Amino acid sequence: MPDRKNATSSTAGILRPEEFAEHADVERVPCSAALSPWVENHWCLRWDLPPGSTYVSSTLPHPACNLTLELGAPRPGVGADRLVVTGVVTERFEVPVVDRGWVLGVKFRPGGLAAFCGLDARGLADRGIPAVDVLPATVCEAIRAIPAGTPTSRAVVEAERALLTVRPSEPDTAYDLVLTLISDMLADRTVVRVSQLEERHGIGRRQVQRLFARYVGVGPKWVLARYRMHDVVTVLDDGYDGALTDLAARYGWYDQAHFIQDFTAQVGVTPGEYRAHAADTTA
Repeated sequence: MPDRKNATSSTAGILRPEEFAEHADVERVPCSAALSPWVENHWCLRWDLPPGSTYVSSTLPHPACNLTLELGAPRPGVGADRLVVTGVVTERFEVPVVDRGWVLGVKFRPGGLAAFCGLDARGLADRGIPAVDVLPATVCEAIRAIPAGTPTSRAVVEAERALLTVRPSEPDTAYDLVLTLISDMLADRTVVRVSQLEERHGIGRRQVQRLFARYVGVGPKWVLARYRMHDVVTVLDDGYDGALTDLAARYGWYDQAHFIQDFTAQVGVTPGEYRAHAADTTA
C-alpha cells in the first residue's frame, strides 16, 4: 500500500489554544512512510500543574480514532489498562487536567484504525476501550513498556516498531476512497455539502454513507460539519473581527440562528462569547 503524503487532518480542534498552552504542552510528530497509509501522526501531551489546581481542557475532536498510552494522573473513564483506543468522539471532549501526566498518542487517519485492524468502526464511536480488544497482545505489551517521560522521538520509534509488525499487506480500495473524500473536505473550503463530493467523484449517496459508517464510524455529513466548525473556531482564534453572519455564510451556514445553535451546542458558548473570550486572552 503506498504511503500518503496528503493530510487528512489538521491541527485544529483545541478550543482556546493559547489558554491551553499555559497549562499543557502538546507535540506532534509525523509518522513514517511505512505507517502513513493508516496513521496521520503521533503526538505527546505533557502537563505538570501546581498541587490543588485543575484545568479543564476542551477540544472538538477530529473524525479519527486514537491509540493512547496515558500515564500519570488518570483520565476519567480510563481503567487499570492505560493503553486505550478511543473511537470518534462526536461531542465536545472535556478532560480535567490535574497533577502531572504524560500521554503518547497515535492518531489514525479517518477510517485508518478500521482499515489497519479490519474492524467495523460503527461500534467505536464515543467509546474508549482497552487497546488489547482490537490490537494483538504483543503489540500492546510493547507499547505499554514505554516509560512515562520518554523523549518523544524515541517513544515514537518504539510505538511504530510494534505497530509495523501487524500492518496490513493488502490494498484496500474502499478505504482509499474514504481518504480521497476526506482530503477534499479539508483542502477545499467551498465544499459545504456532501452532495458536492458525490457529484465531483461520481459516487452515490448510499455508497458514501456506507463507506463512512464502516470505516469512520460516523456519517459524512457529520464529518464535513465538524471540519467546517474547526474552520470557524480557528478563524475566531486568529482574531477575526468581521461580521459573524459573513463568517457563518463563508463556511456553509446561511441561517444565522442555525449557526449560533450549532456553534453553541459544539463549543459550549455562542460565537460572540467565544470571540470575546479569545480577545480578552490575547489582550
